[in-house]
Amino acid sequence: MGGQVVRALDNVDVEIEEGTFTVVMGPSGSGKSTLLYLLGGLDRATSGEISIEGERLDQMDENALALFRRRTMGFVFQSFNLISSMNALENVGFPMQFAGTSAKQRKTRAQELLAQVGLENRADHRPSELSGGQQQRVAIARALVNAPKLILADEPTGNLDTSSGSAVMRVLSDLHKAGRTVLVVTHDPRMTHFATHRIYLLDGRVVGEAEYESAALEALQIE
Repeated sequence: MGGQVVRALDNVDVEIEEGTFTVVMGPSGSGKSTLLYLLGGLDRATSGEISIEGERLDQMDENALALFRRRTMGFVFQSFNLISSMNALENVGFPMQFAGTSAKQRKTRAQELLAQVGLENRADHRPSELSGGQQQRVAIARALVNAPKLILADEPTGNLDTSSGSAVMRVLSDLHKAGRTVLVVTHDPRMTHFATHRIYLLDGRVVGEAEYESAALEALQIE
């Protein structure tokens, strides 16, 4: 930024174990979304190594990254990113087109996933006809179409009311209990109740819980 160097992530060294539910906590601007995008191969680090199941993301070209994401990961975004002209069933099944899945298989799989998140009776509804919580659950169902081992969620409750946010948390918790590795970045402290592991970020650095809590208390006193 001009003559100033801003390190979105500074000497971050973390390991996410398979089968865990990891929550990355941090205030806005702490680098938590950047960390998620790097781990998901959606962004490139200026230096360092990123490995998932022994495969180096930082050494892959864009085509290899796209194939790896499709095979390994499911993404859930704060803004849902649903296609407004498609109904819930079509939104969930859409990513399977890129894998060459037939229309019949896409429909069957999408119906199964909508039922898994409790929205089988909303299959023909478009995003504008769904609540925020329902849209997020459709987005979670879409993230599961390729049976990914790793679920990456960026502020999944950020645009939701308390009740809808709690429902989304339970869905993510159920996915973890079913054997998936889940990583959520959030500033919602309720999410930590579902976590097996926590990572705290401040100004791009991984810090301990005590330092994080101290900084949060200081920020409240300043406000």
